[in-house]
Amino acid sequence: MRKRILGIDPGSRIAGFGVLEYTSAGDIFHIAHGVVDVRRSGPVTETEFHQRLYHLGLGFRQVLEKYKPESVAVESIFLGKNADSAFKLGHARGVITYEMLLQNLPVFEYSSRLIKKTVTGSGGAEKEQVQDVLKMLLKISSFNEMDASDAVAVAYHHAAAEIAKARMQRGLEIR
Repeated sequence: MRKRILGIDPGSRIAGFGVLEYTSAGDIFHIAHGVVDVRRSGPVTETEFHQRLYHLGLGFRQVLEKYKPESVAVESIFLGKNADSAFKLGHARGVITYEMLLQNLPVFEYSSRLIKKTVTGSGGAEKEQVQDVLKMLLKISSFNEMDASDAVAVAYHHAAAEIAKARMQRGLEIR
């Protein structure tokens, strides 16, 4: 039986998504990837930022309706040097998480370092290396945005973790 996962690389301007299916036997299949892009040119007022969040929520609502995932994996926030960017990212993650919880979807959170380690074997891998490995593993010809490949990596990590968990449970069954 296949299970569908939605991976998300959150952002307040561009948020990536990746949809994968996986089986407990260890097969992982690419379904789709893309971005929800709510950028506007020029400086953003507080009102415009709120509108951006609104459109971000609507965009992810459409992604949920189209792909109907059974669970969601989101890249966790890392603390950068710009506090304003971190706060905006926090707002975006809140809106995205809200949309997922409205659909009663379980939401899992993983660090960038852990995701990179699962995909490439190195937690310090460059984004381009992660993208190249995903293309090979999932037979993806290209990514339109780096945010989309980041989201596919999040979904891939979650699928790999679920596969490992299923194998452990099968190994622990009493016969």
